[in-house]
Amino acid sequence: MTSAVCAADPLVPYEVIGDTIPHPLTSEAGDAARGREIVANRQVGLCLLCHRGPFSETPLQGDLAPDLAGAGMRWSVPQLRLRIVDASRINPETIMPSYYRTENLTRSARSYQDKPILAAQQVEDVVAFLATLRQ
Repeated sequence: MTSAVCAADPLVPYEVIGDTIPHPLTSEAGDAARGREIVANRQVGLCLLCHRGPFSETPLQGDLAPDLAGAGMRWSVPQLRLRIVDASRINPETIMPSYYRTENLTRSARSYQDKPILAAQQVEDVVAFLATLRQ
């Protein structure tokens, strides 16, 4: 599982409407099982550094951000997509990384400059997984 796409891979254009990205970034539907792997993987998604969630096999989950349990009840799929792509569009002061943005980043590791953290399909996979978290 790779953590970043090549700098040569162009970002898929997307439209933000309100607090959503209504259309998927890919033609392939997101895969919730792959999304769960990304979220739980500390080298890929890094989500559990700040969030906690229904991952009994993963110790030392974060508490800086909202619990992921119930994410699929709190937010729609288009709202989840924007939160993964670029949470700073919702909250400019957020510490959550923009997983699918490359421009105007201020706290970006050198290895991620000009590259998104996740590929478009990985974003869709994470969104599919988060949408399953209904409790």
